[in-house]
Amino acid sequence: MNRLPIWFAFVLLVALAGCGKSEPALAALPTVSAKTIDQPAASPLAKPAFLASGPLVVEDQVDVAAQRAGVVSQILQDTGQPVHKGELLAVLDDRQLVAEHDAAEAKLHSCEADLQDWQAETKVAEADLRRAEEMRKAGINTQEELDHARYKLVGSQFEIEKARQNVSNAQANLRALDLELEKTRVEAPFDGVVARRYLRAGQQVAVGDRLFWVTAVRPLRIRFTLPEALIGKIARGQALMVTSPDSPSVQHAAEVVQVSPVVDPSSGTFEVVAQIVDPASDLRPGMTANVALAHAP
Repeated sequence: MNRLPIWFAFVLLVALAGCGKSEPALAALPTVSAKTIDQPAASPLAKPAFLASGPLVVEDQVDVAAQRAGVVSQILQDTGQPVHKGELLAVLDDRQLVAEHDAAEAKLHSCEADLQDWQAETKVAEADLRRAEEMRKAGINTQEELDHARYKLVGSQFEIEKARQNVSNAQANLRALDLELEKTRVEAPFDGVVARRYLRAGQQVAVGDRLFWVTAVRPLRIRFTLPEALIGKIARGQALMVTSPDSPSVQHAAEVVQVSPVVDPSSGTFEVVAQIVDPASDLRPGMTANVALAHAP
């Protein structure tokens, strides 16, 4: 009878002792959260320069077209050959024009001789008029003879004017034929290189047909576009670095020479042109290159 209360008291004491120890154990456990997990802080990276790409271009680059119809009689330059301004590239058949030019030149000489003849006739008419006037004063001839001499002089003066106009007309015809002959000579419009040849010897060409593609090689420029947010942060004279996709490790210095004052509303970009300083041989017109701004926002 006395053992039961003792046993119950012992069990109750053990239970109370276990509850007292559990509370500190739970409090010792750390609370897991995103704020308490230690992670290495990310080191801030330097902002990269703004990159763009565009074609390498030159200011002088044109298709040399035929200025008159004809047959190609001679080709003097081919693709890849350097040429100078005014150098002959090809020649069209000009035999008919040469014959017409010779005839126009002979016509000019004939008109000039006719003018000289009428100038001499006028001097004779002037002398006849002076003699008729003296004879009229002396009463040797009649008034009609004096008028006849005067009208003859006036007629000679009109013939001189007519002959002068004929000479001017002949000179204009000769100049026109000179221009037509020049059109048979296809010349380089500037210093550069023949990029393409479109014609063949004996080919019949029409006005406007492409004959050669001539391009300059200097100065070499790159044309690219930038977003409108940079329109106030780039100006003429700013330094850039240009690289070729084939040789990305080789950098070429460039300088901004033109900045478009307007933004294209369809793309939200504006155009920039930079000129490469002393370009190397690995950069050619028509290639696509990459450009990096030294300072980008």
